[in-house]
Amino acid sequence: MDLPELILASTSRYRREQLERLGLPFRSVAPACDEEALKAPLSAAGAAPRVLAEALALAKAESLRATLPEAVIIGGDQVAALGDTILGKPGTAARAREQLAALNGREHVLVTAIAVVHRGHLWRHTDISTLRMRQLDPEQIHRYVERDHPLDCAGSYKLERRGVALFERIVCEDHSAITGLPLMALARILAEIGYRIP
Repeated sequence: MDLPELILASTSRYRREQLERLGLPFRSVAPACDEEALKAPLSAAGAAPRVLAEALALAKAESLRATLPEAVIIGGDQVAALGDTILGKPGTAARAREQLAALNGREHVLVTAIAVVHRGHLWRHTDISTLRMRQLDPEQIHRYVERDHPLDCAGSYKLERRGVALFERIVCEDHSAITGLPLMALARILAEIGYRIP
């Protein structure tokens, strides 16, 4: 059986590297939507982190449906939240240090949502991880930011690298979700569509 082309609606190298682990041919395509424009009204309305992540994941997948009508399209989004505060990608080392100082010794959540669309069908999954950061001093935070450069990561840490040493507890169903794609759920969805995994 000829399977449809698999598209990852993302330019994230982290998500691309994750999807490569499933051993399926795919293409990464930039979503045809303005993420910040979609996020702004939801954030202003006080949308919960889960609502925000799920809405953005779906919007990314749907944005490519018109140009790739036969493809299976995967959209994903991730939101880090400390209470009601959404932690975006810091962009600068100073902002990364600020985020880590806010998380210091506290618990926060990481919401990772995916949406898979194909010919009018929709599959969705959301994974919520709870993370508790160790108590760190300013020097440890500064040293971590200098070494891992987590400027493009929500919450300002890379668990797949040195960031794992920042935490004392992580509770999740699928550790791969923390990097950006919940691979166990995605593998199940793609197998249901007909892809041979593994």
